[in-house]
Order: sequence, then C-alpha cells, then structure tokens
Amino acid sequence: MFLTYLRRELRRRRKAALVVASGLALGIALVIVVTSVSAGMTQAQGKVLQSLYGLGTDMTVTKAQTPPEEGSTAARPRFQFDAKGEGEEDSGTEQSSDMVLPQGFQTLDAATVAKVAGQDGVAQAVGGLSLQVMKVNGQFKRGEFKRVEGATPAKPGATAGGGTGSGDTGSGGTVEGGGADFDVNSFTVYGADVTRPKLGPLTTSKITSGRGFEAGETDAAVAVVDSAYATKNKLAVGSEITVKKTVFKVVGIATADSGDAAANVYVPLKQAQTLAETPDKITTVYVQAKDSQGLADVKQAIQKNVPDTTVTTSADLADTVSGSLSTAASLASTVGTWLSYAVLAAAFLVAGLLTSSAVSRRVREFGTLKALGWKSGRVTRQVVGEALVNGLIGGALGIGLGLGAAYLITAVSPTLTAQLAGGGGGLMRAAGPGGGAAMTRGARDAAGKALDVALTAPVSLATIGLAVGLAVLGGLVAGGFGGWRASRLRPADALRRVE
Repeated sequence: MFLTYLRRELRRRRKAALVVASGLALGIALVIVVTSVSAGMTQAQGKVLQSLYGLGTDMTVTKAQTPPEEGSTAARPRFQFDAKGEGEEDSGTEQSSDMVLPQGFQTLDAATVAKVAGQDGVAQAVGGLSLQVMKVNGQFKRGEFKRVEGATPAKPGATAGGGTGSGDTGSGGTVEGGGADFDVNSFTVYGADVTRPKLGPLTTSKITSGRGFEAGETDAAVAVVDSAYATKNKLAVGSEITVKKTVFKVVGIATADSGDAAANVYVPLKQAQTLAETPDKITTVYVQAKDSQGLADVKQAIQKNVPDTTVTTSADLADTVSGSLSTAASLASTVGTWLSYAVLAAAFLVAGLLTSSAVSRRVREFGTLKALGWKSGRVTRQVVGEALVNGLIGGALGIGLGLGAAYLITAVSPTLTAQLAGGGGGLMRAAGPGGGAAMTRGARDAAGKALDVALTAPVSLATIGLAVGLAVLGGLVAGGFGGWRASRLRPADALRRVE
C-alpha cells in the first residue's frame, strides 16, 4: 500500500514534485560547486607555497628583522669603476662590476641549522643562502672637440665649456658625443647544501637536462640553471656563467614543477658564501617536522630556544598570499558559502511549505483513510516517504548539476595570480673596485613572488556524501512539515468536505 500511494502521488503531482526537487537540486548543486572550488583554492595555494618552500618543508627559519640605524648608508648599492686620466687612449675600454648580496641583508650563522635540527619535533633541517647578483657592464666614451671656424682659440689651461658645464667651449668650439653606456643585469642565486638534496627550494624543480649536484661537490664551481633563465640567456649543459670572476660550469637544467623557480641559478652553498663574502652564513633554514599536526609546538620550541630568529610556517605564509587567488578564495569561503547556505535554507523552506500545502489539498483523501482505519502515524509516514523520495530526486539532480559545473570549471581552468609578500624594501650601498666616479641605484630585497596558477574544482567522495545527506535532510524537513499537518487531520473534518 505504501509504494502504491507513493507511485500514484508522484505521478499525479508531477509539477509539485518537480518544483520541490528542483529547489533542492539548486541548493545542493551550489553547495557542491562552492565546496569543490574551495578545495581547488586550497590545492592552488598549496602549489604556490610549495614553489617557495620546497617539497617536504613545513616551516622556514630566518634572521629576525632589525630596524636600520639612523643615518646608516648600508642599504644603498654603489658601483665604482677605475677613472681614466687625460690622454689615455683606452677610455672606451669596457668595465664590469658584480655585486653579490644576501637577499634580505640578514644572515644567520650556519651553526643555526644544527640548533634547529636539535629541537623536539624536527625531523630534519637544512640551510641555504639566497643571493641577489647585480652585474653592471659598459664603458665610458670621451667626447670629441670640434672647433668652430673663425672662432678664437681657447687660452691654454682654460677648462672646456668655460666652466659652464655645458658642451659649449666658449668661442673655441664644442664637445660632441661621449658619455657612458652601461647595462645592468640582475638575477638570483641560491646556495644549496648538496649533501641534503631532498629538502629545500631546489626540490620544487625537476632536472630535465644534465644532472643535479653530487654529494662531493660541496665546493665545486658547478651550477644548475633554471630552464626559463637558461632559455633567455641561451645557456645549456656545458655552458659557463661568470660571477665575480668565478667561472661556474652548468651541469644541469632544472624546470620548476609549478610557477616560477626559487632562483635563476643554483650553486653549492660554500661557493655562494664565497661569492657574497659571508663565510659560514646562511639566510634560511628549511625545516621538516616529524608530525605535520604539531607544527605549532615545533614553531614555539624554535622561537624559544633559537633567539633572534623568525619562524614562518606554511599557514603563516598562506595569510600573505594576495592577488586574484586570494580574492577568489575569499569569495568562495565567505560570499559563496553564505549564499549556498541561504539558497539551501530557502529550498528547504519552500519544499516544506509546498509539501504542507499538498497535504492540505489531500484532506479528504487522508480523512477517508483514517476513517478506514489508518493511524495518524501511518499517514505521517506516507507523507514523509513521499517527501523523502522528492528529496532524493532533488539530490540526484543537484549532484548532476554540481558535477557538471565542477567539470566545466576544471575544463576551462581559469588562471589566477598569486602574489607572495616579500621583505621590506630599502637601499643598499657597497663599494666597488678602484676609485673615481660612482654609480648608485636603488634595490629591494626579496621583492615578492608572482605566480600564475590554474583553478580546478575537484569533487571528492566526501562532497558527494554531503550532497546525499543534504538531499535526505531536505526530504525529512519537507516531510516534517507535511507530516505535522497530516497528523492533525480528523476524519470528521475530512468527511465534511465530501461533496
């Protein structure tokens, strides 16, 4: 009897059943889409953090930032070149100067690695040295003096330009041409501990040509170059890179797994320390915890026992991600979540009201059944059963719509940008070789890292289970409205409506 009434009611009230199922389907589909997009945001953010942290890295330890002293000029870079005296014929000789500075201008003692590795909860730790290299190449050219016809020759000992500082030499003539032409090339170098290749930024790249570092190359003049940088500068395995008169042989080309590489050039840690003139110094300690659930305790232990350091976990870094990825994640987690809840609540309410309204139109039917001996509980179960079937139909439709929308998002794969906040800016000063005129330019440390990531919308079994649960809940809510209304019917009231 239950199934008979169920089939008959669904066929007889197809429109009402379709409205109830459609409302529930819309709410359930929206929940699936928001949940899957949020999961995609988490995956995208993980790719961003992985490209900076390295595989297996749970946190980083760096030198605590100290405010610069008032009047300090240690933050402005300065390049100096040998001056050529008058009469020298090689004024057009090309000159070059390299500046190698630790990124962030804050370094730690290499012994910090052992201190960090000895803390409770730390599985392993490795140090690295991030450097910014600025190469300036160019030449000064002497101007040519041209005498004006009929002009009075300048007196012996008079300065060109009559002391005016312009190209006019008074009544004697003019100076044309000359000047300076310099090219500034900047790239990043990372000093890797070659004895621990499974931790650190280099692990986010895959060797696609040549080989990686070998354990015995702790002080070898070898380099692994990022593929994008190698293509731009026409480098290949066997090429050479010169930094501060040190020639490095390229032994491998590495391609980043996602986003940008951590550095343009990778060299052994000891070589990087020599280039920066910072022996036994590092900029970062990469830490892998024994238990990813205990990162807070590990962070607290390091901060307590290793003074003057800043500990950053992947969760801390996630808070600094900005750009369209952050905006989309915020929309998905706030607006999208609340919108899905609102639509779902409205769908439940509408389903309940429509079911209750349908019950009121079946007063004579249910009254007659009660007069024939049906108990109120049996009538209620019949109404709840019909509503539950409507809910399951809505759930099936909602799952189909949600899966289709998630598949469409994954197929389109819209590109989002993520900006990782960098360190503070500043000017640096450093002396170059020789004496004479100096060239000064501004620079910033760790200037933030921009990455492009493709958004996907993965649907997990948990999401499907949530959708089924919502469908059942929606049916029960609707059935609860209708069952409550049906349980209050009396046979006498029903018989009064018999025409």
